[in-house]
Amino acid sequence: MRYFFHIAYLGTNYSGWQKHSGTTTVQQVLEDKLKQVLKTPIFINGCGRTDAGVHASQFFFHADLNVIDLDELLFRLNKALPADIAVFDIIQVKGNQHARFDAYLRTYNYQIHTYKNPFLSSTSSFYQLKNLNLKQIDKALQLLLVYQDYRAFCTTPAKYEHTICKISSVSLIVDDDEKHISIQVSANRFLSKMIRIIIGKLLKIGTGKMSVDEFEHHLISKETPAILDLAYPQGLHLSKVTYPFLDLPNQGFLVKG
Repeated sequence: MRYFFHIAYLGTNYSGWQKHSGTTTVQQVLEDKLKQVLKTPIFINGCGRTDAGVHASQFFFHADLNVIDLDELLFRLNKALPADIAVFDIIQVKGNQHARFDAYLRTYNYQIHTYKNPFLSSTSSFYQLKNLNLKQIDKALQLLLVYQDYRAFCTTPAKYEHTICKISSVSLIVDDDEKHISIQVSANRFLSKMIRIIIGKLLKIGTGKMSVDEFEHHLISKETPAILDLAYPQGLHLSKVTYPFLDLPNQGFLVKG
């Protein structure tokens, strides 16, 4: 039978989701612990990929298993896993439903704090910035709803069949003293490093180092900027993954700044 696993993880100690030889990844740890618990090798398919240091407060993977007691598997797997990976639910699905290919909406949140805070340093990015032009940042952010080709905001566009991403919603949330900033983007798909590149450009706009027109020019021309300005990875969270047959609330703890 096929099962979807609803999980969350802190990416600080991992070289991303996907298995790579010689590195520790979230996928590798989960497969190792499933093998330990079930006494047989298990291959899992994730809903996407996250880079080294990037977090997921909601993530799904699927696996084909012969399991009788899901509650026991949930308990034993969580007990075996390290503290920075948690399994919330194990859900039986019909047929060949796929964790990656059947997801139609993904949401990322990027968390920023503008003062040094050791309690946020692993889950939010520290940028010591003052008097950001938030109106200009939001103006540029809204442009993402207008355009669909994000070739200019991708590190490896040639590896994709196409670079079209349909962004359906964006939001900029800032507290009263501008110490905590959250930027949220939802789309059907994302390209390599796309969100971190966009955030890097938005911060340049906020500090006056780039205009909104320059930002829009990249979207129109589809030309990759000479300097990509990637934002730090630790502020990025995959926060929601939605399927036609499965829409669960985020149970992970998402730092608000």
